[in-house]
Amino acid sequence: MRGLLDIRVLGALLACTGIAVAAVPQAASAQGSYSPYNETPAAALARYVRALADDPKDFQALIGAGRAALELGDTQAAAGFFARADDVNPRSPLPQAGMGAVQVAKGEARAALPYFARAQQLGAPAAMLGCDRGLAYDLLGQQAQAQADYRAALNGADGDEVRRRLALSLAISGDQAGALAILAPLMAKRDPGAARARAFVLALTGDSNGAMVAIDAAMPGSWARVAPFLQRLPALPAGEKAAAVNLGIFPDSSQIAYAYATPPRAAPTDAAVGAVSSDRLPGVDNLLTSPSAPSQPSWQPAQPQTTQIAYATPPRPASVQRTATVEPRKIWLQLASGPNADALSEQFKRLRSRNRELFKGISGYVARESDRARLLIGPFRGPSDAEILAEDLQSVGVDAFKWTNSASDRIVPLASE
Repeated sequence: MRGLLDIRVLGALLACTGIAVAAVPQAASAQGSYSPYNETPAAALARYVRALADDPKDFQALIGAGRAALELGDTQAAAGFFARADDVNPRSPLPQAGMGAVQVAKGEARAALPYFARAQQLGAPAAMLGCDRGLAYDLLGQQAQAQADYRAALNGADGDEVRRRLALSLAISGDQAGALAILAPLMAKRDPGAARARAFVLALTGDSNGAMVAIDAAMPGSWARVAPFLQRLPALPAGEKAAAVNLGIFPDSSQIAYAYATPPRAAPTDAAVGAVSSDRLPGVDNLLTSPSAPSQPSWQPAQPQTTQIAYATPPRPASVQRTATVEPRKIWLQLASGPNADALSEQFKRLRSRNRELFKGISGYVARESDRARLLIGPFRGPSDAEILAEDLQSVGVDAFKWTNSASDRIVPLASE
């Protein structure tokens, strides 16, 4: 229990005040206010919920509500708003960008990338996606890609947040001088988030003593409890460093502790009750051990829930199994078929290598029958979801058509996945 309490203290020191959905109408500033209303996220959420009571299909209100819920740390509510917005306007990039931000807020970086890819296909510029997609890449240990995304978004709506994340990413890469230089404009205006980010920059680059002094200045008396975690930071893998300093997700022995590090905010007003989960109210120390998954993007394969199919995933120990699940009678897209299932794996590799952005985050499956095998992606929530991705594939010369499995079909992940 002591370890968890100390992780909560670590979480309270985090520089980032929430995962941002960039370039959203009436987006929050770095301080959390919502122009032109200059209100807190809780007040904004209440206002958007009132607007949705009058018009449940108000696209701007749905996006705004999702953004506000995300600022409050309620990823489940945010996902619901963004999914509804996607139903209203599936050709807008904003819901997809929002869903990607939800996944990033939960530390599910790989699951976030397909949302960002879809948002980009729908016209989202790099400046819109860079803040959150950059963090996704950081969580995956791909700091060069993360930093390129951050730099593309520096002049966007979330510029201060981007600057803090870029500094942390540079520190993860070992560039202390570059990280401190990036933070300098924020330090000059006494940005408290920058002061905390600076402490992490020092810790990440091995200056434990400097980090302790900075931590004690930010939260007097806390350094003794936080010291063990700061000392461990330099030895963590890059992705775990990013999760610790951006999201408060810190490895604690064999467990992962989820600490939301948002500054104290007012609880949602009565008008927002029902839009924010009652067990996920905002605060400094929300400790989450089983964050729920948001809805999938319009074209992204839905998460199946029943029949388990397991297969080994080297180089993990043989006792560790990766599982994929398939529900009876789900909708898939068939990309190819033939008598040789092994050849389908190579064919999927070729398709993915030629269209990396479109296939990013999408896994291949094979349905085996007595005389042939089908190369599949999915499953999808419904026919329209599959049709949208089929249209996108058609635009790059990849033929795909809908196929529905029966309960008796044997569907397994490709051997290469």
